[in-house]
Amino acid sequence: MSVRRLAEIQPASFAFTPENQAWAEKEIAKYPPGRQASAVISLLWRAQAQHDGWLPKPAIEAVADMLDMPTIRVLEVATFYTMFNLEPVGRHHVQVCGTTPCVLRGAEAIKHVCRNRIGPEGTVTEDGKLSWVETECLGACCNAPAVQINEDYYEDLTAESFAKLIDDLAADRPVRTGSQTGRTSSEPQGGPLTALTTLYGADGKSGPASVKG
Repeated sequence: MSVRRLAEIQPASFAFTPENQAWAEKEIAKYPPGRQASAVISLLWRAQAQHDGWLPKPAIEAVADMLDMPTIRVLEVATFYTMFNLEPVGRHHVQVCGTTPCVLRGAEAIKHVCRNRIGPEGTVTEDGKLSWVETECLGACCNAPAVQINEDYYEDLTAESFAKLIDDLAADRPVRTGSQTGRTSSEPQGGPLTALTTLYGADGKSGPASVKG
C-alpha cells in the first residue's frame, strides 16, 4: 500500500452542520459507554461527504474530539482506509481497479482514457468535475474491467464506453450504473443463465423457480 498523507493545503476549521451534528450524536449513542470510538468510521464518512468528498485535518480533529479519542488514533483510521480521500477530489471521483482480472480485460486502456481526459493520477480537472486514482480491488472481477465513481460501480467497460461515460458525467447527462453491456449481475457474458435456471428462474432474474413434487 502506498503512503497516504494529508493534503498540504488545509481549511482553517471544520464543523458538522446542525443536521450532521444531530446525526453524529445519534450514531454515537448506538454504542455503550466506553465504546463510542466504534463510531469513528461512520463519523469520518459523514465528514467527508459534507466536505466535498475529501477529509481535511480539521475534520479528523473534530471527530477525535467528539469521540474523546487521541487525534493520532483517528488519523490512523483515516490514512489506512482508502475510502477516505485525503486530498481534494472532483465531483465525480473515478477509482479505476488495477487488480489482475481488470488488467487482463482492459484496465490499462481505462487508465489511458483517464490520463487523456482528466490528467495524471490525482489530478482534479479545472472545472472541478473529474478526478481519478487507481485502486485495488473493487471485487467485481467477473465484470472486469470495472471502476467506482463516487458510490456507484460501472462494469464491463471498454475504452470507448468509458470515455462516453465520463463525458456524460462531466456534461451532467444521465448515465447507467452497473454493467455497460446490459448483462444482469455476473451472468455469463453473451447470454442469460442456462444450467441454473431451476434455481434462478427461466429468465435468470426472477428468483427460485417453482418446483412441483
